[in-house]
Amino acid sequence: MTFNTVLPIWQAIQTRFHKTVKGLPEEDLNLQIGSSSIESLIRHNAEVEFMFADWFFGKQLPEDHNKAKNDDVLSNNESVNRVEELVELLASSNTHFIEAMRELPEDSWHQIVESRMGPSTPLEAVGRLMYHTGIHSGQISLIQKNALRIEEATNTTV
Repeated sequence: MTFNTVLPIWQAIQTRFHKTVKGLPEEDLNLQIGSSSIESLIRHNAEVEFMFADWFFGKQLPEDHNKAKNDDVLSNNESVNRVEELVELLASSNTHFIEAMRELPEDSWHQIVESRMGPSTPLEAVGRLMYHTGIHSGQISLIQKNALRIEEATNTTV
């Protein structure tokens, strides 16, 4: 019952975030504030979904998806469409996390799990992930808006 209640909310947030990523211009991936680039935020989001699947739901990261942590993937093949690759990475982490939620027995959703983040139930972990995705979505928008302002200011100063 918990999975059936949580899944539509999870999917609504993920669908919106994935749509945002799909719509990103390739050149925006390198935009950043401080040390956080748009691309690094997207990769980080996928990495955290894989981690939470492991920590709170007992579903380990598949070997073929280690690229969530691999920031030098692009240096090996510069011709890769990075937006497409990031969309695939997000789809993979999302599918993996949904499978982890689906496989969790109903009576485990409210049991406290000890993790590196401290104690939390799997249900609370899903809430944290939803919040986490929202924060990074906002950061991506902020980075884009600030880059646009900087560009406009640069173009008007003659």
